[in-house]
Amino acid sequence: MKKIGFLSFGHWSPSPRSGTRSAQDALLQSIDLAVAAEELGADGAYFRVHHFARQLASPFPLLAAVGAKTSRIEIGTGVIDMRYENPLYMAEDAGAADLIAGGRLQLGISRGSPEQVIEGWRYFGYRPEEGQSDADMGRRHAEVLLQVLKGEGFAEPNPRPMFPNPPGLLRLEPFSEGLRERIWWGSGANATAVWAAKLGMNLQSSTLKQDESGEPFHVQQARQIRAYREAWKEAGHAREPRVSVSRSIFALVNDEDRAYFGHGKEGDQIGVIDDMRAIFGRSYAGEPDRLVDELQRDEAIAEADTLLLTVPNQLGVAYNAHVVEAILSHVAPAMGWR
Repeated sequence: MKKIGFLSFGHWSPSPRSGTRSAQDALLQSIDLAVAAEELGADGAYFRVHHFARQLASPFPLLAAVGAKTSRIEIGTGVIDMRYENPLYMAEDAGAADLIAGGRLQLGISRGSPEQVIEGWRYFGYRPEEGQSDADMGRRHAEVLLQVLKGEGFAEPNPRPMFPNPPGLLRLEPFSEGLRERIWWGSGANATAVWAAKLGMNLQSSTLKQDESGEPFHVQQARQIRAYREAWKEAGHAREPRVSVSRSIFALVNDEDRAYFGHGKEGDQIGVIDDMRAIFGRSYAGEPDRLVDELQRDEAIAEADTLLLTVPNQLGVAYNAHVVEAILSHVAPAMGWR
């Protein structure tokens, strides 16, 4: 069995060829797709966060709305860039969204990827401390978030408050029990996966990572997951961790699918991101039986308990629901995921 969800970047464009022409379209269609995915039996609705871009940006209003419109499906992010975040205010937003959703929030966070503007986090009022990088700042924000999500009091109460306080130091409210264990770290390298394991975060591994060995992407990603699990075991955490991988997978079951995605097989690609040599994983597209054969050879998918399907959101809610349904109906049973 494997949990299967979708991951949407929430792109929008005023182009007449786009089915998502405004930020409002992107948000409302995201809610509708989550509802449709739940009805189809999918396990997760996840959303990417980018600033200064025609994409989804502020996650918590969207997560709360999805939580209010659904009842079963997991709701998450993949990922929130912690360089931009006030971790205390974020903890309040996350607690509220999780309570609205009834404890279904799966919050993916990370140090972030290159954004649309130079050092965009500076416009949000954040600067790395002396001798630290922006990545260090993002990880520090994450550590503060993890601490306050424990629900322990840390703030000295006012001796003359407007409203009565409970005894002792005060914590942030609203507090959602269990959310601390549903925080995921989006890792692009083996070392940060090990760091996330030590801190007790679940692991999100995307469609790109640092090229650390020159091997195929799925082989390197599987090795990253195994290193993460070993570090988790060494840290002595009481619970079992969760691991997700993201893939672009399209089952070609009708002419529309073939017109969009039936144009040959795409292999891994090498590029440079943030001055790092990175390897980008391939997309999968094919008839279901061929797709099953190819996916069975993906070592990282086999290692993960959760698979997030990246969806082409500008093609509209109905088509994206079809993309998810095709995987659930034609691929997942043959793979032993259902």
